[in-house]
Amino acid sequence: MRARMAIRYSQIQVELREVTLNNKPTELILASPKATVPVLICPDGTILDESIDIMHWALQHSDPQNWLPNEHLSSISSLIKINDEQFKLHLDHYKYADRYPAQSPLHYRQQGEVFLQSLELRLQSHAYLIAQTLSLADIALMPFIRQFAHVDINWFNAAPYPQLRHWLNSGLNSDLFLSSMHKYPRWQPHQPPVIF
Repeated sequence: MRARMAIRYSQIQVELREVTLNNKPTELILASPKATVPVLICPDGTILDESIDIMHWALQHSDPQNWLPNEHLSSISSLIKINDEQFKLHLDHYKYADRYPAQSPLHYRQQGEVFLQSLELRLQSHAYLIAQTLSLADIALMPFIRQFAHVDINWFNAAPYPQLRHWLNSGLNSDLFLSSMHKYPRWQPHQPPVIF
């Protein structure tokens, strides 16, 4: 979702091929042997198969609202790194706790909450994660916080994170998110792709 949001925000047109991971097309595997999504095949043949790399690629082409302000580049990068390298691990353990029976779901949730608490603290100082305006960090983290919240939405709605809930709900109700969530039919070989 974060790659799609960055592409839509930058107003770059791409050919979208919607795939299902339980029936991966050969073209996906040939493009990226890890066969995970998203995968972007650039016009020069470069393959980007990490969502954060696709986001940066999109913003290099167009960043109309300055999601990457020079004065906050280090903070943005640091926050995304913590999300992608640490929080995502806790999220996966919490979301799929039955696959990780060494600890309870509560244990995995509490590990992830350390990050939620740091975000709540940030949001007490400004409207968005880095400053008073939206940045790449907000869009890069939002899908992961959404997943964490939805493991047990009743718990999340009662948890002591009012600023984080407001930030998340604002993002989920934004035109950018809603337009990026549109469902497309699964792409079939020899079928023209959707222009996204």
